Order: sequence, then structure tokens, then C-alpha cells
Amino acid sequence: MTMGELFLESMATGVITPEELSWLARRQTEFSRVEEAAALRLGRLLDQGVIQLGCRLPRLA
Repeated sequence: MTMGELFLESMATGVITPEELSWLARRQTEFSRVEEAAALRLGRLLDQGVIQLGCRLPRLA
């Protein structure tokens, strides 16, 4: 998983999982400036309620 993938998936579904949030927190010292900006944006969207903490249901084919 990359920060970009996590950001896009969270924006597309409106959900970030606890595991993804944990991954984000563990790796934040390794992020580039662009990745840091995306992580900050995710945090703001969580605070605003645009993105919810929860689980994603698998997509059915």
C-alpha cells in the first residue's frame, strides 16, 4: 500500500479502516512532502466527517 493508494481509496469510498489509519501513523516519518500533505488532508476530512472510520465491504463482481 502507498499513501496515494490509501488516499484515493478513502476518497472514493468515504471510509478509512483502523488498520489503514494505524499504517499511516506508523509510517508518517517516512513520507515525502506530497505524502505528508495527503495525510494531513485525510486527517482534516476525518475531522470534518467527510471520511468515516470504519470498514469497507468487499465489492461484488
